[in-house]
Amino acid sequence: MRFVFALAAGLSALAAASAAPPAQPAAARAEAVFAGGCFWCTEADFDKVPGVLSTTSGYTGGKVVNPTYKQVSGGGTGHIEAVRVVYDPKRVSYASLANRFFRTIDPLDAGGQFCDRGYQYRSALFVANPEQQRAASLAKAKAANQLKGKGAVATLILPAAKFYPAEAYHQDYYKKNPVRYRFYRLSCGRDARLDKVWGNG
Repeated sequence: MRFVFALAAGLSALAAASAAPPAQPAAARAEAVFAGGCFWCTEADFDKVPGVLSTTSGYTGGKVVNPTYKQVSGGGTGHIEAVRVVYDPKRVSYASLANRFFRTIDPLDAGGQFCDRGYQYRSALFVANPEQQRAASLAKAKAANQLKGKGAVATLILPAAKFYPAEAYHQDYYKKNPVRYRFYRLSCGRDARLDKVWGNG
């Protein structure tokens, strides 16, 4: 009798396993970190790119552990406001993201970005491997040839460092506070300067 029950149980388990749909492989994902001044704006710009799965505002490049916005914005931490971009490499390449990134910043500005001043607002690409390093360098050279503004490209290419997500109220700020975000972006002169630097206007 025990054998019959064991056999029946085994057959039931086999049938259930064969009926279950095969496990789907996890979607391939990759990460990139870009610093373009105010991370609210950088987040908003990358969220529009097809193939980008998520963006997270945060801080990177410094030595202070778990920095706060007040610490970073005040300067002296070594951190830069940045955005971690998670993307599907089958839909968009790192090279495409790097090229897109340059069109959203003022690469000529060595003192910050737009109305945000200081090292903590410098533009930078944080590269995690030789492939990203090559693509970032090529994107920087391409930007130098396409810029309408005069001067040397000041955007940094830095080694990837620990990324600390910013406080919750900073995440998706442009969605949560659209009026305030639009006012900030306009008053900071971001798009007006981009038009001048890239000749879009």
